[in-house]
Amino acid sequence: MLEGWFAGDEEGINAYIHEMSRKQINIPKVLDFNWLKSEKLPETKAALKHQKLKKLLKLTGNVYLDLVKVFYTNLTLDGKNIVSYVKGIKMKVTSDVWNSVVGIKYAGLKVGKGNTSGIQEFNKLQYYKSCMRTPTQSISRFHAGHLNLTPRLVAYIIAWQFIPRGTNHVVLHEEDLILLYCIMNLIKVN
Repeated sequence: MLEGWFAGDEEGINAYIHEMSRKQINIPKVLDFNWLKSEKLPETKAALKHQKLKKLLKLTGNVYLDLVKVFYTNLTLDGKNIVSYVKGIKMKVTSDVWNSVVGIKYAGLKVGKGNTSGIQEFNKLQYYKSCMRTPTQSISRFHAGHLNLTPRLVAYIIAWQFIPRGTNHVVLHEEDLILLYCIMNLIKVN
């Protein structure tokens, strides 16, 4: 049944059966920018617009979960391009393809967990406290529910759309905080 879906090797089929077939794929969420306007949240809208994320956040359409899993099972990198095979078809996602589909260009700082070059002033604890509704509250973990409205909304967008995970969208990871810092401070990120 799975022949022809993978890059032609038994290893890919086994990886799919034993690893990817059990994983849950998050259905993409959509952000309604009109809602941000109607709720009078211009700061949130401006921060997301500055990153040129409107097109990505408004993407809609059908999602074929089995094909998504096969795509990720066969995923490799070829330089800066993403390459995968699904049902015998080679797909190459170049920066031009990525830009035309989701409107994101390779520009800005490359930041992430363990990589804060370009934002040396970033301190996750200090930044988190500066976004909290009650900065004097003790912190046992970085929790989106303790943040002011705008950073909290952006944190949820990060957890649901940019770095989606299967569970616990409330707990912020280091990478979430770095992206939150950059988005809220209008620092372009790649």
